[in-house]
Amino acid sequence: MENKNLPLHIQVANSLIEQLKKGTVPWRKPWNGDGIPLPMLPYNVQSGNRYKGINAMNLMLSGREDPRWLTFKQAEAIDAKINRGEKGTLIQFIKTHHQKSLRDDKGKIIYDEIGQPLIEKTQLNKPIVSSAWVFNAEQTTGLPELFNDIPKKITWDPIERAESLLLASGADISHQYIDNAFYNIRYDSITLPERGQFANAQGYYATALHELAHWTGHPDRLDRATLMNSGMIAYSKEELRAEIASMFIGSELGIGHDTGQHAAYVESWVSILEDTPFEIHSAAMDAEKIFDFLMNIERKREIEASPDLEVSFFEQRPKNFLSTGDQISYRDSIYRVEGHLKQGRLRIEQLPSGLHFTLANSDPLYRSLLDQKLGLSLDLPTDLGKNNNSLTNKR
Repeated sequence: MENKNLPLHIQVANSLIEQLKKGTVPWRKPWNGDGIPLPMLPYNVQSGNRYKGINAMNLMLSGREDPRWLTFKQAEAIDAKINRGEKGTLIQFIKTHHQKSLRDDKGKIIYDEIGQPLIEKTQLNKPIVSSAWVFNAEQTTGLPELFNDIPKKITWDPIERAESLLLASGADISHQYIDNAFYNIRYDSITLPERGQFANAQGYYATALHELAHWTGHPDRLDRATLMNSGMIAYSKEELRAEIASMFIGSELGIGHDTGQHAAYVESWVSILEDTPFEIHSAAMDAEKIFDFLMNIERKREIEASPDLEVSFFEQRPKNFLSTGDQISYRDSIYRVEGHLKQGRLRIEQLPSGLHFTLANSDPLYRSLLDQKLGLSLDLPTDLGKNNNSLTNKR
């Protein structure tokens, strides 16, 4: 059976096993040659949200350097094209609601005033797992270059932010002249080599964040004590969770990741994943919990310290296109993007007039709204009263 026809967790387990045996794994340092932090974790082009858990692992194992992903329909909506012959990568998501088109007594679909079918949304009795196929930006034509699509400057200092997270955690951290770092769950303490033993600050903080990931496993926090106190096989599973989590954290902070941490566990991980492929799903899910736990500590500290907060890459990144939910103030009106239509068109509501109309990305108004969204000063002339036959007045 081809790998693509296997369940997602088995696909990911097989890919990780193959890379581990080759000595290559997805946890890479999120810095390019110019020292510019890169968002290593994969994210969706349209929403700007990063993929999580098993989806993040599968996309990272694809070997793509560009972190941007999107579906075929999302590419169409922003006038990008999936290159001929490209194959998608599987992701899964939990579906809790069912959507269906409303129909009249004769069974015909009911449309709203702008020609869109009315949708009824009902909650499912139990969640179901749905699948989708996404494509990397490298597989497309029409998307901007990566460095034109991310901030030129990260607004935080990675070293300061990592140090602040360690302090905010309240973890008991001591330093000794030793050759290894470890977390002791019995005494709830982290021991690190002296700072001067590291080649650079990034190496020190990458190691410290790895041990902080273990620290979250204390019974008073996320409680992974069973993994830490049940022998080497169980601890190898804990180490896999900490490895994935510290990769997530290192990427979010822009601090990088210490790839040397995993070396002693490669054989154990291969054995575990070959025997129980679903373990990669569990490990990735627990890594997300670790990441969220530590990021919540940071957010709480920032809220208490200052209302002028630093934000992550995913929060500060402007989208170079209009997207559902955008509300843009322009020329004494507010334009709200209600949704995407076919052929890259958008459904727009203009407030306070209540006017609804469709907008193509080739229209001058689209460019004006996008410039306004991105904070640019261009003010292109727009006349809604001309050359637009799709306007309808909401009554």
